[in-house]
Amino acid sequence: MQMIPSNNSIGALLVTALLAVSCFSLAQSPMVRTDSGAISGVREGGLNIYRGVPFAAPPVGELRWRPPVAAVSWVGTRKVEAFAPACMQTGVSMPGETPPAVSEDCLYLNIWTPAKSPQKPLPVIVWIYGGGLINGSASMPLYWGDQLAQKSVIVVTIAYRLGPLGFLALPELTRESAHHSSGNYGLMDQIAALEWVQRNIAAFGGDPHCVTIAGQSSGSISVSILMASPLAKGLFQRAIGESGGLFEPLQLGPKFLLANAELDGEKYAASLGAPTLKDLRRLPASKLTGDAGGLVHAVIEPYVLPLTPYDAFNAGQQNDVALLIGSNAEEARAMVDVTHQTAATFDSDIAQSFGALPPPLLAAYPHATDEEARQARLGLERDLRFGWDMWAWARLQAATGQHPVYYYSFQQQPPFPAGSVYAGWGASHFAELWYVFDHLDQWPWKWTPGDRRLAGEMSSYWVNFARSGDPNGPGLPPWPAFTNAASDVQYLGDPIAAGGVPAIKSLTVFDAVYTMVRGKPFAQR
Repeated sequence: MQMIPSNNSIGALLVTALLAVSCFSLAQSPMVRTDSGAISGVREGGLNIYRGVPFAAPPVGELRWRPPVAAVSWVGTRKVEAFAPACMQTGVSMPGETPPAVSEDCLYLNIWTPAKSPQKPLPVIVWIYGGGLINGSASMPLYWGDQLAQKSVIVVTIAYRLGPLGFLALPELTRESAHHSSGNYGLMDQIAALEWVQRNIAAFGGDPHCVTIAGQSSGSISVSILMASPLAKGLFQRAIGESGGLFEPLQLGPKFLLANAELDGEKYAASLGAPTLKDLRRLPASKLTGDAGGLVHAVIEPYVLPLTPYDAFNAGQQNDVALLIGSNAEEARAMVDVTHQTAATFDSDIAQSFGALPPPLLAAYPHATDEEARQARLGLERDLRFGWDMWAWARLQAATGQHPVYYYSFQQQPPFPAGSVYAGWGASHFAELWYVFDHLDQWPWKWTPGDRRLAGEMSSYWVNFARSGDPNGPGLPPWPAFTNAASDVQYLGDPIAAGGVPAIKSLTVFDAVYTMVRGKPFAQR
């Protein structure tokens, strides 16, 4: 027999239904008011997530190769539930990554924040992706902030212009600039995103006075530049750099100077059949990707980066904040195939890749046998690309800064499957990212209890550092601060232990060569 509800029970059902709709709406659409307008995201797993939040206007048309400008305001509530396209690029920033959808309209950020209202404002980590300044995406699953946000921190991933669209310098661009400079548009995007965070993150429960910038590879290079840029002063209070910095002598890279970058830009424009700026702005964005023959890099110019990071730090003019940096024990395994490296061809192979290197550098990596040659190539690439820069960065901040340095060497070898694109990488470039973001479960590999323990420890170190400027906390192995007197380095593996600077003998040879090229000694304190 069918039950016919009474008027009272009908009313109760209506109230229950309304409550359910209300709760469903809240779960689907937490709303926050930003300075451009109201936005609603999604609630997932105890987090509020906002995907595709505009922090600047689309840099298209006449805004191509200009500093970012404020996003256009809107009326009503804008849904930000899906990731925006990545900035223009071809290929991927990491092997095995799914190529992202791309657009020149790409200046958006993403936010992960605990759904529960905090008792006090939360620390904020702003993530800057790597990819050689020619690739990368703020929406890459490896960078999602879902696990870190569970530890009471807000995670923001930001986009920035890449390739020639982000780093072209030209005399015409310099002339039209109020700051008499060109290039570094991608870096300006990063600064604009940090300014947006300063204006808006409190509405999400974040503390604008407790912001950590963090990045890996060219994202870490960007962190070193932001610490050196006067435009970024006051926009962050801590910095994390993973495997990347810009500290080598400028004499080894004159292309970084504005005048030389402009000449390179003119050659590039001519190669595209677009000799004038008007012609270039008419080109499809798809023609303006890649490294443009080495054109894509930061530029030393009067506005964003008036001094090299080395000179800024050496003079004590950096944005002086607590610093957590390091690199990986086997960086080069993800970047160079040494299968066919032989002792007989070692010197010529190096010359072909890097040009003629000083004899003391080559001698620092013995290569009398084929096996020695393979290890020498990996060691040289590791130190040249990453090891020396991170050591230099740590020493410079320890010498001229007033805030502490925490220095790591990532040693763990993830269980990269045989036959996969990652096979044989070991503790290579990229390898720490799975542990930093605690994203082991996103990849169905044979993670060990030691891997899981390390991921929990490393993600806690990173969050603790964002909270206080010190990675140490209850239940974690003690991490001593780095000083130029003690040179303590935290070896991140299973188990974690403190040690000295890895590969110090070869790094010292690099240091002597760079000092000779630079013509002045390293800062000391």
